[in-house]
Amino acid sequence: MNTNQTAYTLQQLQDAVHAWISQWDDGYWSPLANLARLTEEVGELSREINHHHGEKKKKSTEAEGSIAEELGDILFVVTTLANQLDVDLNEAMQSTFEKYNVRDADRYKKADT
Repeated sequence: MNTNQTAYTLQQLQDAVHAWISQWDDGYWSPLANLARLTEEVGELSREINHHHGEKKKKSTEAEGSIAEELGDILFVVTTLANQLDVDLNEAMQSTFEKYNVRDADRYKKADT
């Protein structure tokens, strides 16, 4: 699979992540190591959002970061976890939307369309 594509379905994303990881002898890290990695990446996203939208601005000596890059890193690690734990992200998202559509059906004011 060409990882330079501009768009992926969730299945294509899972396949691309698997192909990338499978090229290395070490392969997948343990789920706990990937959970720690996910936590690190969420922390990096938090830092970028705080620098761009919060009160804590970057020091003049700090390099400019990217919210998009941090979100991409998070998506990669989430996809890695899904792969190694045999979770189909399409099914997971379908189930999540079904849950939200029932649980939150009357929770928020609907937008006027």
